[in-house]
Amino acid sequence: MTVETIKKDAEERMKKSLETLKHDFHKIRTGRAHSSLLDHIKVSYYGSDAPLTQVANVTVQDARTLMVIPWEKNMVSTVEKAIRDSDLGLNPATQGMNIRIPLPPMTEQRRKELIKVIHKEAEIGKTAIRNVRRDANQHFKKMVKDKQISEDDEKKAEDATQKLTDKYIGFVDKLVHDKETELMEV
Repeated sequence: MTVETIKKDAEERMKKSLETLKHDFHKIRTGRAHSSLLDHIKVSYYGSDAPLTQVANVTVQDARTLMVIPWEKNMVSTVEKAIRDSDLGLNPATQGMNIRIPLPPMTEQRRKELIKVIHKEAEIGKTAIRNVRRDANQHFKKMVKDKQISEDDEKKAEDATQKLTDKYIGFVDKLVHDKETELMEV
């Protein structure tokens, strides 16, 4: 392994951490209905867990209502239970094959709770990025020990990895700021 390979691998892993955080932020709802809100919900489907989108059609009925239509009649109660048991605090109502999910208006208290969730998720993302940096630095130390690179090269590589870490931590901070702004819109 070369220093460049390690740095490229570190950057790829940091990008993946950032993408994961973006995905996690996506499921934190604002005041508007969007079908991706239910993307992370898993439903028990013939003995295995399947994403909700693989067993039902999810559409936006209006600004505050989602409509879920399971493809099989016997899945209606299972899908409804999965939505109710999710961490989103939603209360679905079934009408025949249709499951309507009214989104309650966001209260000031709920917005503040969601901001706390955002900060917790962001800290997990930052920790993942820092762990990538630590792994890369351990590789550099091993390369010095194995006499593959000099200590000066190690220092340069660690500095480059730190700059990369700072860059991705900055991306996380921007994501947090943007999501907070989005949540505080009334």
